[in-house]
Amino acid sequence: MDKKIAKIREILNKTYPDADCTLDYAKPYELLIATQLAAQCTDARVNLVMRDLVKTYATVEDFANADVNALMDEIRPTGFFRNKAKNIIAACKMLLSDFNGIVPDNMDDLLKLPGVGRKTANLILGDVFGKPAVVVDTHAGRLARRMGLTKNTDPYKVERDLQKLLPPDYQSLFCHQLVLHGRKYCKARKPDCSGCPLTEVCDKILR
Repeated sequence: MDKKIAKIREILNKTYPDADCTLDYAKPYELLIATQLAAQCTDARVNLVMRDLVKTYATVEDFANADVNALMDEIRPTGFFRNKAKNIIAACKMLLSDFNGIVPDNMDDLLKLPGVGRKTANLILGDVFGKPAVVVDTHAGRLARRMGLTKNTDPYKVERDLQKLLPPDYQSLFCHQLVLHGRKYCKARKPDCSGCPLTEVCDKILR
């Protein structure tokens, strides 16, 4: 393992030993839906919406057969609710028609689902199926660049760069740790470099 990655892992594991997905879910398809709702929306708000949503729609079939206007109203607080509602219904219909109602465990099939991109697919692969997966959200991309782990801004290129650097068994946890670290210290506008535990391995200390 690269010495820099080993040090980052040591620090993050000590700082965020219990880092996990910040979206609440009980079933794989619930994470699929929650992640779609999380686009341009906070995880906290998505969790509130999902809490009520799963009471109304208790199965994949319920979501697949949902009235699009009713679903739009229920997910309105998450923003972009028209496209999200259409994609959720279409994705659940495809789960039933193509995958026996089961969320796929591989990238190619996940990407076939409406509204699912690599970020969503990687989150599911890592959290649901325990597979190596790099989730590149705004936190991961920003922090990876600041720490000198990538020079790329394109999420797919960042994903590939991190895949080369990170041990497979650490990829998913690393991305969850970056979310927590980005919220606490390495914020986009006003990073708290003076209090950050990663300063010794960071290439861009902002004063």
